[in-house]
Amino acid sequence: MLGTLCSLLAALTCVSAVTVVTQQPSVVTLTRGETASIDCNLGSVTGRRANWYKQIHGGVPQYVLCLFHEWTDVKYGAGFSSPHFTSTYQSKSDYRLIINNVEEGDSAVYHCHTWDNSAKEHVFGGGTKVIVTGSSLPPPVLTVYRPSTNPLSSSHAALVCLARQISIGFAEVNWLINGSPVTEGTWTSTAVQHPDKTFQLSSYLSLPGCDSEDRSYTCKVTVGSSSFEKTMRMSECRNTDD
Repeated sequence: MLGTLCSLLAALTCVSAVTVVTQQPSVVTLTRGETASIDCNLGSVTGRRANWYKQIHGGVPQYVLCLFHEWTDVKYGAGFSSPHFTSTYQSKSDYRLIINNVEEGDSAVYHCHTWDNSAKEHVFGGGTKVIVTGSSLPPPVLTVYRPSTNPLSSSHAALVCLARQISIGFAEVNWLINGSPVTEGTWTSTAVQHPDKTFQLSSYLSLPGCDSEDRSYTCKVTVGSSSFEKTMRMSECRNTDD
């Protein structure tokens, strides 16, 4: 019994914990033309390269580049190149992704990745959200649609807010009733990118049913540091024939 226990303890001491990949900062907001820098520490991994991926909200991750401290050049994924994207290293486990002269299209979450050979695991960092805004960011096109069913007779009616032609892939949607924010009964989709490089998303606000009060319902969309609103009054909600 003692021999079995000793063997088990010996086996456990040979098990390697998976390294922790950390990124800094978690969020960076820039204006078009500035430079974004994202730091990545590979933890206990010192003999593997650092890979970087770009993920647009709701999209598939794209392979940007990779770098190993013994290399003289950065290796790029399809569609990415220098000098817009580049990378450096400060030590065998500390790497940096640099995006020069940023554009709105660079807005995304960037993930650092490596392979932990001792644990035989792929390891990703928590991601860094990069938000790029122009000096005069164009407003999105907002439309609030009336319920598809009569809210007087249905418990499933909802207002729908459609936000189109959003310049960047990150937008926050909030609903207000008579100017006060509400979160219960709301749902917002992920942003979808169109061929013209703009984004679209939709948000829903459940309606418990119309009453005698003439309430105002506001869809507020925040893009970068700017907010845009579209309001519909409950009296309009009742009138579903025009």
